[in-house]
Amino acid sequence: MSERIGLLRAVNVGGARLPMARLRVIAESLGAQEVSTYIASGNLLYTPPGEASEFDAALERAIEDEFGYYREVISRTPAELAAALAGHPFEVVEPRFSYVYALTGTPTVEAATALAQRAGPTEHVAVIGRELHLRYDDGAANATLTPAVIKRTLGYSGTGRNLDTVGRLVELATG
Repeated sequence: MSERIGLLRAVNVGGARLPMARLRVIAESLGAQEVSTYIASGNLLYTPPGEASEFDAALERAIEDEFGYYREVISRTPAELAAALAGHPFEVVEPRFSYVYALTGTPTVEAATALAQRAGPTEHVAVIGRELHLRYDDGAANATLTPAVIKRTLGYSGTGRNLDTVGRLVELATG
């Protein structure tokens, strides 16, 4: 068993309410240990009872059963998220405008190129393995690279966290 950082896509936005206290209870009821959350945007730190992918799928089903909506749980080890943070390829002018977007799979080079071509003039994108790195010069509020565009172009969904949040999650996971 190894610790994981679960990133839940699109919770506590757009009517998809998921209290973090309830998320912790659900994770524990599925056998996870050392469970904690960080801020109310779906960041779960835990040690799964077995294979992480099996636990993540069970957590997705449990959330859907209780709350009536499906949300992906995309998990990484603390080392994987630390490597993504260290490998962020863009100059960080404002950490809250730079993101690591964890994907559910590894896109092809062609798909990554297609996404880069769709980026707006103030959006910077790079796909490195299962992570999409983004920097918005003016913030993400008017981004052309929406989650729907990312999924359609790359063939995988995902969820993003700004560099401050990624750094804090790694810090919490590694003590």
